[in-house]
Amino acid sequence: MLLSYIQFKPIFGDIRKNLAAITKLLAPVKTDLVVLPELCTTGYLFSNKREIRALAEPLPDGETARFFIELSRQKNTHIIAGIAERDGNVFYNSAVITGPEGYIGTYRKVHLYAEEKKWFKPGNKGFDVYKIKSARVGVMICFDWIFPESARTLALKGADIIAHPSNLVLPWCQSAMRVRSIENRIFTVTANRIGRETRGGKSLKFTGKSQMTGMRGEILAQSGNSQSEIKTVSINPQKARNKSLNSFNDLFEDRRTKLYM
Repeated sequence: MLLSYIQFKPIFGDIRKNLAAITKLLAPVKTDLVVLPELCTTGYLFSNKREIRALAEPLPDGETARFFIELSRQKNTHIIAGIAERDGNVFYNSAVITGPEGYIGTYRKVHLYAEEKKWFKPGNKGFDVYKIKSARVGVMICFDWIFPESARTLALKGADIIAHPSNLVLPWCQSAMRVRSIENRIFTVTANRIGRETRGGKSLKFTGKSQMTGMRGEILAQSGNSQSEIKTVSINPQKARNKSLNSFNDLFEDRRTKLYM
């Protein structure tokens, strides 16, 4: 299976330019699944609810979701992209999952970071796993990484791969995602954005360094902190279904759940 991420710098509020940048980066590449950053079509640093109302879209019927559905069809690939979702008068930091066959699902970010709590509601759908080609793919978004329960829940539900759209500003995630791979024996794809966003007297610098990790925590691909690019690796996702470390230890069978809080 060919697995990819796109790393780039979204322009706040300019959905058309951001979609054009994504299309250009994806154009020369053949892949089965590409993961895009968190809020990759809108930018991140919202200043007020008016901006959310103007930029958020319903899923799966909004213009941006339809764009990704068509792009998936044209490229014969699957896409997981972070967008601002509107559900009536409620807004979520979400990821849409699309494929050549159309809309597949939506994940709503469970653990909101910092001022995201002013604009979005915490996700209410839980953690789901989707069948994509020969793989079982779970989705979490950015700050979900710091809660090991996020990745463990997806792994226990059968995920071979965790897709992780991100807008990271803290310095620890990339190292932590290697641990998430080790402790769950899964592949992970962290698609982070780059650049600095300054709005409303506030400024955030995003860390870049998007990466894909293997089941032993090895780095399969990684970007720098300032380059817009797409990277692709070939994996066998079914290897992640073997949770044995040796003839005595299985990561899931050895869990002592009655002793855990």
